[in-house]
Amino acid sequence: MTNTSAFDAPLTIDSDAVLIVIDVQKGFEDHAFWGERDNPEAEQRIGELIDVWEATGRPIVTVQHASAGGPLVPGTPGYELKDFVAAARSDLHITKQVNSAFYGTPDLHDWLQQRGARQVVITGIITNVCNETTARMAGNLGYDAIFPADAMHAFDMTGPDGVTVPAAELARATSTVLHAMRFAKVVDTGTVVAAAAAGRPAAAGAR
Repeated sequence: MTNTSAFDAPLTIDSDAVLIVIDVQKGFEDHAFWGERDNPEAEQRIGELIDVWEATGRPIVTVQHASAGGPLVPGTPGYELKDFVAAARSDLHITKQVNSAFYGTPDLHDWLQQRGARQVVITGIITNVCNETTARMAGNLGYDAIFPADAMHAFDMTGPDGVTVPAAELARATSTVLHAMRFAKVVDTGTVVAAAAAGRPAAAGAR
């Protein structure tokens, strides 16, 4: 899990902090399949993070989920990244078939280690599935994981008891666990953007 002293310190964004944009794909707009979502401003917040990372020259990783069925099957319109992410600079593009971005191709952990990067900022879809799984793994692997919880969204889900839990409650539970167990520092987008803008940009040619 994240080092306690780093977790409790005021947020700073490293000059080489990596923004990981997970599964921002058109297929998640199929609400007949996924159900109701929370946080209608998620895409705007994700865009704000991308903008500051591009402006400061920090590295961006995009991740795309390839499903065997449903709206995210390769070769279908739903598989494609949403336009604002597809248009962004990507220093590494990962394709995965499971929840964690660390289990994809190319290997994210290897790439981060080669760069000497220690801080990752996780954004995208779905809050309590791929984002949370990636954040837990990042914390376990020793990264300083930052989780801007308003730059992502969840969907309503039905449990084994047949009770449907609203997306906002699931998202809140994710933030609670990540915070309480020190997997990641849970913050808001504005805090990350301000810290990234205030920090020293990556040196020219660092990518």
